[in-house]
Amino acid sequence: MPIAKLRAAKQRDPLFPIIFSVIIASVLMVYPLSYALSGWRPLFMMMVMLFWVLCQPTWSGIWFAFAVGIFTDLLLDAPLGLNALSFVLITFVSRFLTRERRIMTFANIWVIATLAVIAHLFITWIAQIMIGAQFSLARHWQPLLSSVLTFPMVYFILKKWRV
Repeated sequence: MPIAKLRAAKQRDPLFPIIFSVIIASVLMVYPLSYALSGWRPLFMMMVMLFWVLCQPTWSGIWFAFAVGIFTDLLLDAPLGLNALSFVLITFVSRFLTRERRIMTFANIWVIATLAVIAHLFITWIAQIMIGAQFSLARHWQPLLSSVLTFPMVYFILKKWRV
C-alpha cells in the first residue's frame, strides 16, 4: 500500500505545465527580433506540442495538436488552419508510428522531432503553393536548423513531466 501512495504522489497532473509551456512558446514565437534574426527563430509551438504528444499521450492528442495549431495560426496571422493541419498530420503519424514503443529514449524523440520539423515545413510549403502565397524556400532551412538544435533544450526543460 505505501508503494501505491508513493507512486500516486510521484505522478503529477501535467495540466498547468502544459498550459504554461504553450504560453511561454507563444511568447517566444512572437517576441520581436531583428529581421536578420527572425529567420532563425525556432518553431517553438511545434516542438512543445510534439513533446507533449509524445511524452504525455494520455493528456495530449489530436485535439490538443489541433487547438495548438489554431492558436498558432491566430498568433502568427497565418492562413487559418495551416498550422493546425500540419500539427494534426504530424501528431497522427508520430503517434501511429510510436504506439508500439514502450520506451522512448531522448535520441528517438529527437529524431522524431527532426522529421516532424521537416514535415511541418514541407506541409506548409505545399499548402502555401496551393493557396498562391509567396513562399521563400531559401529562408526555411534556417528554422529547420535552429529548431533541431534547440529541441534538446525544450526536452530537458520539460522532461520532468514526462511519463
